[in-house]
Amino acid sequence: MTALLYTLGVVTFVLAILVSIGLHEFGHLVPAKKFGCKVPQWFIGFGPTVWSRQVGDTEYGIKAIPLGGYVKIVGMLPPGAEHLVEETTYDEDGEPVHKVRRSNTGMFTQLISDARAAEWEYVKQHDTDRLFYRLAWWKKVIVMAGGPTVNIAIAFGLFTILFATYGNPRDEVVEPTVAAVPECVIPVEEQGRACTADDPPTPAKEAGIQPGDEILSFNGTPFRDWESFQSLIRGNADGDAVIEVRRGDEQLTLTTNTTVTLRQTSIEDETLTEVGFLGVQPETRFETGGLIYTTAQMGTMTVETVQALGQLPVKVYEVGRAVVGLQERDPESPVSIVGGGRFAGEAAASEAFPLTEKIVTLLFLVASFNFFIGMFNFVPLLPLDGGHIAGALYEGLKRGVARLLGRPDPGHVDVARLLPVAYVVGLAMLVMGVVLIVADIVVPLRLS
Repeated sequence: MTALLYTLGVVTFVLAILVSIGLHEFGHLVPAKKFGCKVPQWFIGFGPTVWSRQVGDTEYGIKAIPLGGYVKIVGMLPPGAEHLVEETTYDEDGEPVHKVRRSNTGMFTQLISDARAAEWEYVKQHDTDRLFYRLAWWKKVIVMAGGPTVNIAIAFGLFTILFATYGNPRDEVVEPTVAAVPECVIPVEEQGRACTADDPPTPAKEAGIQPGDEILSFNGTPFRDWESFQSLIRGNADGDAVIEVRRGDEQLTLTTNTTVTLRQTSIEDETLTEVGFLGVQPETRFETGGLIYTTAQMGTMTVETVQALGQLPVKVYEVGRAVVGLQERDPESPVSIVGGGRFAGEAAASEAFPLTEKIVTLLFLVASFNFFIGMFNFVPLLPLDGGHIAGALYEGLKRGVARLLGRPDPGHVDVARLLPVAYVVGLAMLVMGVVLIVADIVVPLRLS
Protein backbone atom coordinates (compact mmCIF):
# COMPACT_ATOMS: atom_id res chain seq x y z
CA MET A 1 0.00 0.00 0.00
CA THR A 2 2.87 2.40 0.83
CA ALA A 3 4.47 1.89 -2.60
CA LEU A 4 1.10 2.36 -4.27
CA LEU A 5 0.45 5.60 -2.37
CA TYR A 6 3.97 6.84 -3.14
CA THR A 7 3.45 6.20 -6.84
CA LEU A 8 0.03 7.84 -6.73
CA GLY A 9 1.53 10.96 -5.11
CA VAL A 10 4.30 11.20 -7.72
CA VAL A 11 1.95 10.67 -10.65
CA THR A 12 -0.59 13.18 -9.32
CA PHE A 13 2.10 15.82 -8.87
CA VAL A 14 3.62 15.26 -12.33
CA LEU A 15 0.19 15.37 -13.99
CA ALA A 16 -0.64 18.59 -12.13
CA ILE A 17 2.61 20.19 -13.33
CA LEU A 18 2.03 19.02 -16.92
CA VAL A 19 -1.48 20.48 -16.83
CA SER A 20 0.04 23.72 -15.54
CA ILE A 21 2.54 23.71 -18.41
CA GLY A 22 -0.26 23.12 -20.88
CA LEU A 23 -2.22 26.05 -19.43
CA HIS A 24 0.97 28.15 -19.62
CA GLU A 25 1.14 27.45 -23.34
CA PHE A 26 -2.56 28.27 -23.72
CA GLY A 27 -1.68 31.59 -22.08
CA HIS A 28 0.43 32.28 -25.17
CA LEU A 29 -1.82 30.61 -27.72
CA VAL A 30 -5.11 32.34 -26.90
CA PRO A 31 -3.95 35.98 -27.20
CA ALA A 32 -1.73 35.08 -30.19
CA LYS A 33 -4.75 33.74 -32.08
CA LYS A 34 -6.84 36.67 -30.86
CA PHE A 35 -4.35 39.08 -32.43
CA GLY A 36 -4.39 37.12 -35.70
CA CYS A 37 -1.11 35.18 -35.44
CA LYS A 38 -0.68 31.76 -37.00
CA VAL A 39 -0.14 29.08 -34.32
CA PRO A 40 0.59 25.71 -35.97
CA GLN A 41 1.57 23.71 -32.85
CA TRP A 42 0.71 23.36 -29.15
CA PHE A 43 2.50 20.51 -27.37
CA ILE A 44 3.17 19.24 -23.86
CA GLY A 45 6.55 17.53 -23.66
CA PHE A 46 9.40 17.10 -26.11
CA GLY A 47 10.73 14.38 -28.38
CA PRO A 48 8.60 11.88 -30.36
CA THR A 49 4.88 12.63 -30.62
CA VAL A 50 2.70 10.26 -28.58
CA TRP A 51 -0.64 11.73 -29.59
CA SER A 52 -1.83 14.72 -31.57
CA ARG A 53 -4.94 16.14 -33.15
CA GLN A 54 -5.37 18.86 -35.75
CA VAL A 55 -7.96 21.52 -34.89
CA GLY A 56 -8.15 24.29 -37.46
CA ASP A 57 -4.59 25.32 -38.32
CA THR A 58 -3.20 24.19 -34.93
CA GLU A 59 -1.92 20.73 -34.03
CA TYR A 60 -2.49 19.89 -30.34
CA GLY A 61 -0.54 17.01 -28.86
CA ILE A 62 1.58 15.24 -26.26
CA LYS A 63 5.20 14.21 -26.69
CA ALA A 64 7.17 11.45 -25.01
CA ILE A 65 9.48 13.41 -22.69
CA PRO A 66 7.37 15.24 -20.05
CA LEU A 67 9.90 17.95 -19.19
CA GLY A 68 8.15 21.04 -20.50
CA GLY A 69 6.03 22.17 -23.40
CA TYR A 70 5.87 24.69 -26.21
CA VAL A 71 3.59 26.58 -28.54
CA LYS A 72 4.79 27.48 -32.03
CA ILE A 73 3.84 31.02 -33.08
CA VAL A 74 4.86 31.78 -36.65
CA GLY A 75 7.05 34.78 -37.37
CA MET A 76 8.77 35.23 -34.01
CA LEU A 77 11.90 36.28 -35.93
CA PRO A 78 11.80 38.88 -38.71
CA PRO A 79 13.40 37.81 -42.01
CA GLY A 80 16.30 40.27 -41.70
CA ALA A 81 17.24 42.52 -44.58
CA GLU A 82 20.86 41.45 -44.39
CA HIS A 83 19.82 37.87 -45.15
CA LEU A 84 17.36 38.45 -47.98
CA VAL A 85 18.52 40.24 -51.10
CA GLU A 86 15.59 39.15 -53.23
CA GLU A 87 11.86 38.99 -52.52
CA THR A 88 10.71 35.56 -51.44
CA THR A 89 8.70 33.75 -54.12
CA TYR A 90 6.01 31.15 -53.48
CA ASP A 91 4.77 28.08 -55.33
CA GLU A 92 1.13 27.38 -56.14
CA ASP A 93 0.54 26.01 -52.64
CA GLY A 94 1.87 29.21 -51.10
CA GLU A 95 5.15 27.64 -49.93
CA PRO A 96 8.34 29.77 -50.00
CA VAL A 97 10.67 28.32 -52.65
CA HIS A 98 13.34 30.92 -53.39
CA LYS A 99 15.51 32.79 -50.92
CA VAL A 100 18.87 34.27 -51.81
CA ARG A 101 21.15 34.85 -48.82
CA ARG A 102 24.43 36.60 -48.53
CA SER A 103 27.29 34.40 -47.48
CA ASN A 104 27.59 34.00 -43.74
CA THR A 105 30.74 33.58 -41.70
CA GLY A 106 31.02 32.73 -38.04
CA MET A 107 29.22 30.13 -35.97
CA PHE A 108 26.65 32.47 -34.41
CA THR A 109 25.94 34.24 -37.69
CA GLN A 110 25.18 30.89 -39.31
CA LEU A 111 23.03 29.85 -36.35
CA ILE A 112 21.01 33.06 -36.64
CA SER A 113 20.64 32.51 -40.39
CA ASP A 114 19.50 28.91 -39.83
CA ALA A 115 17.04 30.03 -37.15
CA ARG A 116 15.50 32.58 -39.52
CA ALA A 117 15.23 29.94 -42.24
CA ALA A 118 13.55 27.46 -39.87
CA GLU A 119 11.15 30.18 -38.73
CA TRP A 120 10.06 30.95 -42.29
CA GLU A 121 9.44 27.35 -43.26
CA TYR A 122 5.99 27.76 -41.69
CA VAL A 123 5.19 30.94 -43.63
CA LYS A 124 2.95 30.78 -46.67
CA GLN A 125 2.08 33.65 -48.95
CA HIS A 126 -1.28 34.29 -47.32
CA ASP A 127 0.33 34.26 -43.83
CA THR A 128 2.37 37.43 -44.23
CA ASP A 129 -0.14 39.41 -42.17
CA ARG A 130 -0.23 36.73 -39.43
CA LEU A 131 3.37 36.99 -38.25
CA PHE A 132 4.23 37.65 -34.63
CA TYR A 133 7.02 40.15 -35.29
CA ARG A 134 4.56 42.44 -37.10
CA LEU A 135 2.33 42.83 -34.03
CA ALA A 136 2.25 46.10 -32.13
CA TRP A 137 4.74 46.01 -29.27
CA TRP A 138 2.02 45.94 -26.62
CA LYS A 139 0.37 42.95 -28.28
CA LYS A 140 3.69 41.12 -28.21
CA VAL A 141 3.95 41.83 -24.48
CA ILE A 142 0.46 40.43 -23.87
CA VAL A 143 1.18 37.26 -25.87
CA MET A 144 4.51 36.54 -24.22
CA ALA A 145 3.39 37.52 -20.71
CA GLY A 146 0.26 35.36 -21.03
CA GLY A 147 2.08 32.09 -20.26
CA PRO A 148 3.88 32.97 -17.02
CA THR A 149 0.89 35.06 -15.90
CA VAL A 150 -1.25 31.91 -16.08
CA ASN A 151 1.23 30.08 -13.79
CA ILE A 152 1.20 32.93 -11.28
CA ALA A 153 -2.61 33.03 -11.44
CA ILE A 154 -2.74 29.27 -10.72
CA ALA A 155 -0.40 29.78 -7.76
CA PHE A 156 -2.46 32.72 -6.50
CA GLY A 157 -5.69 30.72 -6.71
CA LEU A 158 -4.24 27.71 -4.88
CA PHE A 159 -2.53 29.84 -2.22
CA THR A 160 -5.74 31.80 -1.64
CA ILE A 161 -7.70 28.60 -1.01
CA LEU A 162 -4.98 27.13 1.22
CA PHE A 163 -4.36 30.30 3.24
CA ALA A 164 -8.09 30.86 3.76
CA THR A 165 -8.78 27.30 4.93
CA TYR A 166 -5.65 25.53 6.17
CA GLY A 167 -3.42 28.52 6.91
CA ASN A 168 0.10 29.52 5.95
CA PRO A 169 2.89 27.23 7.30
CA ARG A 170 5.37 30.07 6.69
CA ASP A 171 3.42 32.28 9.09
CA GLU A 172 3.15 30.32 12.32
CA VAL A 173 1.43 31.92 15.31
CA VAL A 174 2.39 30.72 18.80
CA GLU A 175 -0.49 30.90 21.27
CA PRO A 176 -0.12 31.51 25.04
CA THR A 177 -1.87 28.19 25.67
CA VAL A 178 0.04 25.12 26.84
CA ALA A 179 -0.17 22.24 24.35
CA ALA A 180 1.93 19.70 26.28
CA VAL A 181 4.02 19.33 29.43
CA PRO A 182 6.96 16.90 29.10
CA GLU A 183 7.25 14.42 31.95
CA CYS A 184 10.99 14.80 32.48
CA VAL A 185 14.10 16.78 31.56
CA ILE A 186 16.00 14.92 28.82
CA PRO A 187 19.47 16.12 27.75
CA VAL A 188 19.40 17.77 24.34
CA GLU A 189 21.73 15.17 22.82
CA GLU A 190 19.28 12.42 23.86
CA GLN A 191 16.10 14.08 22.67
CA GLY A 192 13.50 11.65 21.33
CA ARG A 193 13.94 8.89 23.91
CA ALA A 194 11.49 7.98 26.66
CA CYS A 195 11.87 9.14 30.26
CA THR A 196 13.72 6.92 32.71
CA ALA A 197 13.74 6.78 36.51
CA ASP A 198 16.99 8.77 36.53
CA ASP A 199 15.50 11.73 34.64
CA PRO A 200 14.23 14.55 36.90
CA PRO A 201 10.66 15.78 36.33
CA THR A 202 10.28 19.04 34.48
CA PRO A 203 9.67 22.13 36.63
CA ALA A 204 6.37 22.64 34.79
CA LYS A 205 5.25 19.14 35.78
CA GLU A 206 6.20 19.80 39.41
CA ALA A 207 4.30 23.11 39.35
CA GLY A 208 1.13 21.37 38.16
CA ILE A 209 0.87 23.13 34.78
CA GLN A 210 -1.56 21.25 32.54
CA PRO A 211 -2.28 21.18 28.79
CA GLY A 212 -4.92 23.80 28.05
CA ASP A 213 -3.65 26.28 30.66
CA GLU A 214 -3.36 29.83 29.35
CA ILE A 215 -0.15 31.52 30.55
CA LEU A 216 -0.81 35.01 31.94
CA SER A 217 2.51 36.03 33.52
CA PHE A 218 5.93 34.79 34.68
CA ASN A 219 7.38 36.19 37.92
CA GLY A 220 4.98 39.09 37.73
CA THR A 221 5.77 39.98 34.09
CA PRO A 222 2.63 39.77 31.91
CA PHE A 223 2.73 37.42 28.93
CA ARG A 224 3.31 39.34 25.67
CA ASP A 225 4.46 36.65 23.27
CA TRP A 226 6.08 33.25 23.49
CA GLU A 227 9.51 34.56 22.55
CA SER A 228 9.56 37.00 25.48
CA PHE A 229 8.21 34.26 27.76
CA GLN A 230 11.10 31.99 26.68
CA SER A 231 13.59 34.79 27.35
CA LEU A 232 12.27 35.22 30.88
CA ILE A 233 12.55 31.49 31.56
CA ARG A 234 16.05 31.21 30.10
CA GLY A 235 17.26 34.18 32.08
CA ASN A 236 15.82 32.78 35.31
CA ALA A 237 18.49 30.04 35.55
CA ASP A 238 17.51 27.87 38.58
CA GLY A 239 15.63 30.63 40.37
CA ASP A 240 12.11 30.79 41.78
CA ALA A 241 9.31 30.81 39.21
CA VAL A 242 5.81 32.12 39.84
CA ILE A 243 3.47 31.43 36.91
CA GLU A 244 -0.04 32.86 36.62
CA VAL A 245 -2.34 30.72 34.48
CA ARG A 246 -5.99 30.66 33.55
CA ARG A 247 -7.58 27.21 33.70
CA GLY A 248 -11.17 27.29 32.56
CA ASP A 249 -12.88 29.95 34.68
CA GLU A 250 -10.16 29.91 37.35
CA GLN A 251 -7.00 32.02 37.62
CA LEU A 252 -4.24 30.10 39.42
CA THR A 253 -0.81 30.97 40.80
CA LEU A 254 1.65 28.09 40.43
CA THR A 255 5.16 28.03 41.87
CA THR A 256 8.31 26.03 41.12
CA ASN A 257 12.01 26.50 40.42
CA THR A 258 13.32 26.48 36.87
CA THR A 259 16.31 24.22 36.22
CA VAL A 260 19.45 24.81 34.19
CA THR A 261 20.03 22.75 31.05
CA LEU A 262 21.85 22.99 27.73
CA ARG A 263 19.69 24.26 24.86
CA GLN A 264 19.97 26.10 21.56
CA THR A 265 19.09 29.76 21.95
CA SER A 266 17.82 30.06 18.35
CA ILE A 267 17.05 27.92 15.32
CA GLU A 268 19.88 29.53 13.34
CA ASP A 269 22.54 29.12 16.05
CA GLU A 270 23.22 25.47 16.97
CA THR A 271 25.53 26.42 19.85
CA LEU A 272 24.38 24.89 23.15
CA THR A 273 24.14 27.30 26.08
CA GLU A 274 23.21 26.82 29.73
CA VAL A 275 19.77 28.41 30.19
CA GLY A 276 16.81 28.24 32.50
CA PHE A 277 14.29 25.54 31.60
CA LEU A 278 10.61 25.16 32.56
CA GLY A 279 9.26 22.47 30.24
CA VAL A 280 6.11 23.63 28.45
CA GLN A 281 5.19 23.36 24.77
CA PRO A 282 2.84 26.00 23.32
CA GLU A 283 -0.06 25.54 20.98
CA THR A 284 0.65 26.80 17.49
CA ARG A 285 -1.51 27.60 14.51
CA PHE A 286 -1.00 28.86 10.99
CA GLU A 287 -2.09 32.38 10.14
CA THR A 288 -5.09 32.51 7.83
CA GLY A 289 -6.35 35.19 5.46
CA GLY A 290 -8.15 35.93 2.21
CA LEU A 291 -7.29 37.79 -0.98
CA ILE A 292 -5.50 40.74 0.64
CA TYR A 293 -3.46 38.44 2.88
CA THR A 294 -2.54 36.20 -0.08
CA THR A 295 -1.54 39.22 -2.16
CA ALA A 296 0.76 40.43 0.62
CA GLN A 297 2.28 36.97 1.07
CA MET A 298 2.90 36.59 -2.66
CA GLY A 299 4.55 40.01 -2.66
CA THR A 300 6.99 38.66 -0.08
CA MET A 301 7.42 35.48 -2.13
CA THR A 302 8.20 37.60 -5.21
CA VAL A 303 11.06 39.37 -3.44
CA GLU A 304 12.39 36.06 -2.10
CA THR A 305 12.10 34.38 -5.52
CA VAL A 306 13.93 37.22 -7.29
CA GLN A 307 16.72 36.91 -4.72
CA ALA A 308 16.75 33.11 -5.17
CA LEU A 309 16.93 33.45 -8.97
CA GLY A 310 19.96 35.70 -8.58
CA GLN A 311 21.64 33.02 -6.47
CA LEU A 312 20.46 30.07 -8.61
CA PRO A 313 23.74 29.41 -10.51
CA VAL A 314 25.68 29.35 -7.22
CA LYS A 315 23.08 27.13 -5.56
CA VAL A 316 23.13 24.67 -8.47
CA TYR A 317 26.94 24.65 -8.39
CA GLU A 318 26.76 23.69 -4.70
CA VAL A 319 24.24 20.96 -5.54
CA GLY A 320 26.69 19.68 -8.15
CA ARG A 321 29.41 19.50 -5.48
CA ALA A 322 27.01 17.51 -3.30
CA VAL A 323 26.39 15.09 -6.18
CA VAL A 324 30.10 14.22 -6.40
CA GLY A 325 30.45 14.04 -2.61
CA LEU A 326 32.41 17.23 -1.97
CA GLN A 327 29.84 18.64 0.48
CA GLU A 328 26.49 17.93 2.08
CA ARG A 329 23.43 19.05 0.14
CA ASP A 330 21.80 22.17 1.59
CA PRO A 331 18.21 21.41 2.71
CA GLU A 332 17.23 24.78 1.19
CA SER A 333 18.75 23.99 -2.21
CA PRO A 334 16.57 24.05 -5.36
CA VAL A 335 14.92 20.89 -6.63
CA SER A 336 13.74 19.70 -10.04
CA ILE A 337 10.38 18.23 -10.94
CA VAL A 338 11.90 14.89 -9.84
CA GLY A 339 12.50 16.30 -6.36
CA GLY A 340 8.99 17.73 -6.26
CA GLY A 341 7.64 14.33 -7.24
CA ARG A 342 9.61 12.74 -4.42
CA PHE A 343 8.11 15.18 -1.92
CA ALA A 344 4.62 14.41 -3.21
CA GLY A 345 5.26 10.67 -3.04
CA GLU A 346 6.64 10.83 0.50
CA ALA A 347 3.68 12.91 1.68
CA ALA A 348 1.20 10.51 0.09
CA ALA A 349 2.89 7.43 1.56
CA SER A 350 3.58 8.83 5.05
CA GLU A 351 1.52 7.25 7.81
CA ALA A 352 2.15 10.36 9.93
CA PHE A 353 0.16 12.50 7.48
CA PRO A 354 -3.63 12.33 7.61
CA LEU A 355 -5.48 12.62 4.30
CA THR A 356 -6.02 16.37 4.72
CA GLU A 357 -2.28 16.92 5.24
CA LYS A 358 -1.48 14.83 2.15
CA ILE A 359 -3.80 16.92 -0.04
CA VAL A 360 -2.58 20.20 1.43
CA THR A 361 1.08 19.24 0.89
CA LEU A 362 0.40 18.35 -2.74
CA LEU A 363 -1.44 21.62 -3.36
CA PHE A 364 1.35 23.64 -1.73
CA LEU A 365 3.90 21.87 -3.95
CA VAL A 366 1.88 22.53 -7.12
CA ALA A 367 1.31 26.17 -6.15
CA SER A 368 4.99 26.71 -5.34
CA PHE A 369 6.20 25.15 -8.59
CA ASN A 370 3.71 27.24 -10.60
CA PHE A 371 4.87 30.41 -8.89
CA PHE A 372 8.51 29.62 -9.58
CA ILE A 373 7.80 28.67 -13.22
CA GLY A 374 5.96 31.95 -13.70
CA MET A 375 8.65 34.08 -12.07
CA PHE A 376 11.47 32.26 -13.85
CA ASN A 377 9.88 32.84 -17.24
CA PHE A 378 9.74 36.58 -16.57
CA VAL A 379 13.57 36.74 -16.40
CA PRO A 380 14.41 39.18 -19.24
CA LEU A 381 16.71 36.84 -21.17
CA LEU A 382 16.04 34.82 -24.31
CA PRO A 383 14.87 32.11 -24.81
CA LEU A 384 12.61 32.82 -21.80
CA ASP A 385 9.35 34.70 -22.27
CA GLY A 386 10.87 37.63 -20.42
CA GLY A 387 13.47 38.02 -23.16
CA HIS A 388 10.75 38.50 -25.78
CA ILE A 389 8.89 40.87 -23.44
CA ALA A 390 12.06 42.93 -22.99
CA GLY A 391 12.51 43.07 -26.78
CA ALA A 392 8.92 44.23 -27.29
CA LEU A 393 9.24 46.90 -24.58
CA TYR A 394 12.47 48.12 -26.17
CA GLU A 395 10.71 48.29 -29.55
CA GLY A 396 7.88 50.32 -28.05
CA LEU A 397 10.38 52.67 -26.40
CA LYS A 398 12.37 53.17 -29.62
CA ARG A 399 9.27 53.88 -31.67
CA GLY A 400 7.87 56.20 -29.03
CA VAL A 401 11.08 58.21 -28.85
CA ALA A 402 11.23 58.39 -32.65
CA ARG A 403 7.68 59.77 -32.79
CA LEU A 404 8.44 62.37 -30.11
CA LEU A 405 11.55 63.53 -31.98
CA GLY A 406 9.86 63.48 -35.37
CA ARG A 407 12.21 60.84 -36.70
CA PRO A 408 11.38 57.97 -39.10
CA ASP A 409 9.91 54.80 -37.59
CA PRO A 410 12.89 52.59 -36.63
CA GLY A 411 10.80 49.47 -37.35
CA HIS A 412 10.67 46.19 -35.50
CA VAL A 413 13.37 45.11 -33.06
CA ASP A 414 15.27 42.15 -34.48
CA VAL A 415 15.42 39.70 -31.55
CA ALA A 416 17.31 37.27 -33.78
CA ARG A 417 20.44 39.30 -33.06
CA LEU A 418 20.15 38.12 -29.44
CA LEU A 419 20.05 34.44 -30.36
CA PRO A 420 23.70 33.93 -29.27
CA VAL A 421 22.56 34.99 -25.78
CA ALA A 422 19.60 32.62 -26.07
CA TYR A 423 21.88 29.70 -26.94
CA VAL A 424 24.15 30.39 -23.97
CA VAL A 425 21.21 30.82 -21.57
CA GLY A 426 19.50 27.73 -23.00
CA LEU A 427 22.65 25.66 -22.51
CA ALA A 428 22.99 26.93 -18.93
CA MET A 429 19.35 26.03 -18.24
CA LEU A 430 19.92 22.55 -19.67
CA VAL A 431 23.01 21.98 -17.54
CA MET A 432 21.30 23.26 -14.38
CA GLY A 433 18.26 21.09 -15.07
CA VAL A 434 20.39 17.96 -15.53
CA VAL A 435 22.38 18.68 -12.35
CA LEU A 436 19.20 19.10 -10.29
CA ILE A 437 17.57 15.97 -11.73
CA VAL A 438 20.69 13.89 -11.04
CA ALA A 439 20.92 15.36 -7.53
CA ASP A 440 17.28 14.55 -6.81
CA ILE A 441 18.09 10.92 -7.69
CA VAL A 442 21.55 10.60 -6.10
CA VAL A 443 21.36 12.92 -3.06
CA PRO A 444 17.63 13.62 -2.71
CA LEU A 445 16.10 15.94 -0.17
CA ARG A 446 13.44 14.52 2.12
CA LEU A 447 10.13 16.05 3.05
CA SER A 448 10.85 15.79 6.75
